[in-house]
Amino acid sequence: MRLHRVVSLLTVLASPLFAQSGPSLLITPAQLNADLHDTRLVVLYVGTREDYNAGHIPGARFIGMEDVAVDPRLGGLSLELPDDADLRQRLERFGISDNSKIVIAFGAGYKSPSTRIAWTLQVAGLGPQTRYLDGGTNAWKGAGLPLTTAEPGPATPGKLTLAADRSVVVDYRWVQAHAKSPGVRLIDGRTPMFFEGPGMESQGRRHEAGHIAGAKNIPFNTLADDSGRFLPVEVLRARFAAAGVQPGDTVVAYCHVGQQATVVLFSARILGHSIRLYDGSMDDWETRKLPLENATAPKPPKDQ
Repeated sequence: MRLHRVVSLLTVLASPLFAQSGPSLLITPAQLNADLHDTRLVVLYVGTREDYNAGHIPGARFIGMEDVAVDPRLGGLSLELPDDADLRQRLERFGISDNSKIVIAFGAGYKSPSTRIAWTLQVAGLGPQTRYLDGGTNAWKGAGLPLTTAEPGPATPGKLTLAADRSVVVDYRWVQAHAKSPGVRLIDGRTPMFFEGPGMESQGRRHEAGHIAGAKNIPFNTLADDSGRFLPVEVLRARFAAAGVQPGDTVVAYCHVGQQATVVLFSARILGHSIRLYDGSMDDWETRKLPLENATAPKPPKDQ
């Protein structure tokens, strides 16, 4: 059975759509359309239910954050990952198995939720067989391809036995120990108003300006164009280099709750970098009252 699973997975990865290299994480509407009738294909739509109901790629299944995160009302952090067994069961409900070919398609305004789903699939051991429709559903429509309002019937439950990859998840202790280590570049994916000031009040909570010591800023909303397509590789490379990311570096990112930072990390994967997410992000860091660095904050007077 193990040999059969290995052969099946190698068959998936050998298809042109799932060739291995950084930019091949992205697929075009034409590539997806050519593969649409493959029985191993699972297309996941990330967006609003209203937009999904108005028209989606044929066969696409609606997936929300609540499908792959622990309910925060149970006392955990926002978007907290389920344990490995629970995550496997949640994904199996979408018909995902070891040999599935998974494509993520997003709706307008849902860039960071969709990359969070992509990262979650990577944690589940499905990174090598997950691809991302560059430009999302709008790109599909722009290519003149049809949408449907018909929701697919319940998925036949899949069977996942792949080992999880928890190496892409780190906590505050790891960040404290490795943020300034050689070969590691810590990136804050929030917008500059949070990275360096002035901060803001949001959902009844004050988010102070400042960042984890040693972090550089690559705002999550600067890595794609207005259509939602990722910027060209050479432009992405230049933006990461400006933040001190060198070839071969491991990119570790955080944001508010571990969602926006996944746009940074998916971009880093396109460039061929190993990645880590501080999943608790500032939600966890601020709760623990850990120190922030802020170059624009007023400095205390020097001793005379």
